[in-house]
Amino acid sequence: MREFGFQQLFERSLIKNYKGPVYSKFLEAIETYQLISKGDKIAVALSGGKDSLIMAKLFQELKRHGTIDFELVFITMDPGFYEEDITNHISLCQRLGIDVIVEKSNIFDITETISADNPCYLCARMRRGFLYKIAQKYGCNKLALGHHFDDVIETTLLNILYAGCFKTMLPKAKSENYENLQLIRPMYLIKEKDLIRVMRYHKIDTMSCGCKVARNELESKRKEVKKLIENLRKTYKNIDINIFRAAENVNLESILGYFNDHNTYTFLDKFNK
Repeated sequence: MREFGFQQLFERSLIKNYKGPVYSKFLEAIETYQLISKGDKIAVALSGGKDSLIMAKLFQELKRHGTIDFELVFITMDPGFYEEDITNHISLCQRLGIDVIVEKSNIFDITETISADNPCYLCARMRRGFLYKIAQKYGCNKLALGHHFDDVIETTLLNILYAGCFKTMLPKAKSENYENLQLIRPMYLIKEKDLIRVMRYHKIDTMSCGCKVARNELESKRKEVKKLIENLRKTYKNIDINIFRAAENVNLESILGYFNDHNTYTFLDKFNK
């Protein structure tokens, strides 16, 4: 198959074969959460995995067929990938018509030194900061990450089970350290199983990040929660939807307490009035 044919087939499948579960959900998230505005310049972060790769192609389709005028910059932060992996990633992007910019960092070395036994949290924070810096370098006002529906509900349960708080992953957020930069998650409503179907349909393998957790050399709380949700889904198929909706339907009249950036509140504050 010619390279152009491979790219064209992939693009056609997103707006035809997988329009309902993928492309339409992408558009729904953008509209529901007001993720894109006219004149935006969006840094689309490609991690090397399936989610962000599909996100990049969805953005291209939206720019080609949509009505909003915006710009795209495709970026990959290399935290210390194996040379073969990053080479294959760049090659795949080229075959799909994604002009990706690669910026190197030494994040894997740093996390291995500081937090070798539990690197994920530190690695994620450092990656985010580096991506913000790249986005700012190329004059972008938004940074798009490929977190999907399953990432959202897993984060909700992770916070409940291991952090003792009710907090979820938001569809957009303002950067605390980089002025005029927003983070957006346009894959917010797309389920991972549908992203996997797209990749299997095209027989595409993407790289893992190459860290110890990805190589199963270290345990991951997120993997534990993913397995928990899979097991719960066997007895109640809509369990994932209800976990997601829980963050939309918080009843402040029926919780012990909550806090914001300014104050902490308990149910007694209102009860004792």
